[in-house]
Amino acid sequence: MKLTINNQKLLWQSMTRIRRTEEIIAERYREQQMRCPTHLCIGQEAIPVGVSAALNADDMVFSNHRAHGHYLAKGGNLPALIAELYGRSLGCCGGRGGSMHLIDISARFMGATPIVGGTVPLAVGTSWASLLQGKKTISVAYFGDGCFEEGVMHESMNFAAAHSLPVLFVCENNGYAVYTGLDKRQPDRSIANIAHAHGWQTYSGDGNNVEEVTKIARQAADNARQGNGPQFMEFSTFRWMEHCGPGNDDHLNYRPNGALVSWQKRCPIARLRRTLEALPNFEIGWFDQVTNEINYEIKQAFEFALASPVADEKSAGIHVYAE
Repeated sequence: MKLTINNQKLLWQSMTRIRRTEEIIAERYREQQMRCPTHLCIGQEAIPVGVSAALNADDMVFSNHRAHGHYLAKGGNLPALIAELYGRSLGCCGGRGGSMHLIDISARFMGATPIVGGTVPLAVGTSWASLLQGKKTISVAYFGDGCFEEGVMHESMNFAAAHSLPVLFVCENNGYAVYTGLDKRQPDRSIANIAHAHGWQTYSGDGNNVEEVTKIARQAADNARQGNGPQFMEFSTFRWMEHCGPGNDDHLNYRPNGALVSWQKRCPIARLRRTLEALPNFEIGWFDQVTNEINYEIKQAFEFALASPVADEKSAGIHVYAE
């Protein structure tokens, strides 16, 4: 299905909202008031935005340590996200989890964890529950190319294929597991082809082209809902920032010289902007208007967060489901 201009504008707005949020987080992180480790997804915004465009409100999403974009794209609460980073009681996890432990059941964002592969079997489990209950909801698991090397990935893929479960796996292949390149960790073969060998329907795409991501995600989601079994999407992309933190780590020389600049020229936001600008009679001023609105929303979110009370240690046991 061809994307309408309204679809394209919403995609650009959502990507820009994530980008600007993380840029401000990076600026404010240096103030030393956010004391949780944070992993930024700047440069990778097209994948969560494109995938979320194919989801329904009641579909469930599971994330990893680089979770901000996944959360916001699924409809997460921006003030609650910022409050969580500051350890405030009005954060989406009550200030208990910080950046890597986001959860918001109201948005059907079912959780993020820094344990590599930790949420993958949970997505499979909830998709199995949906199937047993006769629901049309699907579950989504986001993970990176490094996670694909975990045993739980392949156990989960085998189980999902055996039971033809309505689950989407989204591999954000940015080529690195912390500082180690894919070519040093895996043989020269396609990740998507390995998933296909597990019995999954697979897709590969440009993770910096949000329109391509959206079209692939829609097809995968439709197939899962129609009972055609688990769907695996591998999208190539690149993170612009350091693995963990608000800075740039190119001085460590673990990525080829010029790779970052090359990928920045493929910025998903700039790419879609050029597409929109080329449309007949498109109002160029729309970009500035939307960006100003986003900046104001982010400003208010930080004010909300900093005005919220610090999480009380006495509440640490709330929402604990097992002792």
